[in-house]
Amino acid sequence: MVLECIPEYEKAGEWAEISSKYGLSFEYNEFFNPEILEDKARTKEIINVYKSLGRDTKNDTMHGAFLDITVSSRDPLIRNASDLRVRQSLEIASELGVRGVVFHTNYLAEFKSGIYRKNWTEANIEYWGRKCDEYRGLNIYLENMFDESPELLSKVADGLSDRQNFGVCLDIAHAYLSGCDIQDWINALAGHIKHIHINDNDGGEDLHLPVGSGSIDWTVLKEKELFECDPSVLIEVSGAEKLEKSYDYLKRTGFCNREVLK
Repeated sequence: MVLECIPEYEKAGEWAEISSKYGLSFEYNEFFNPEILEDKARTKEIINVYKSLGRDTKNDTMHGAFLDITVSSRDPLIRNASDLRVRQSLEIASELGVRGVVFHTNYLAEFKSGIYRKNWTEANIEYWGRKCDEYRGLNIYLENMFDESPELLSKVADGLSDRQNFGVCLDIAHAYLSGCDIQDWINALAGHIKHIHINDNDGGEDLHLPVGSGSIDWTVLKEKELFECDPSVLIEVSGAEKLEKSYDYLKRTGFCNREVLK
């Protein structure tokens, strides 16, 4: 199993040492920022910093654009703007040589409309299917965000089951905040989960606390169905201190102890 951390390009050398010390791959988080995506020179600078490390990036992933991204919008201007950011993300990922890119569902859970839900599902299946076909060398992972249940993400995953480079990124913390039991998420998405995000919170806000310092019951990481597809796991916290706390917790408790934690 691949275990990952979030590096900081301003301290790229330090993070290369951290990744080597703990046997971690990277999930690059700079490139979901629209201010960076709008600045071609800065984007290129960050890419070059990471490439200068000389790391093997084949097990790395990248978080793609998600702020205000609505690929299912009925408005062609919004669809086209969303597609531009998605394409930028996928092109950057290709240049970095990573294996996959994470995008969000961005489903509006408060929009209580059967027509919206149907159109959202069909549009996402069609859109991400095209992207999987266009970028066959990259895995595309769709992450639960505002979703109140796994129902629609499960339908999208089922609709794209013929695309080997599509998978679900299950964010455990987001699932915990959804009001739907985490086990229900796992049961509904089993067989599609190819990437996992883990961090902790208090059940009320997406705090990105170190794993083990909030109220999530991490025995969930012992569920066999969660690891049916041998997913990679990102410890999604910022900074070396939070990463170390999370890593120590995972090691101490024995969770995720799958030939990674020494």
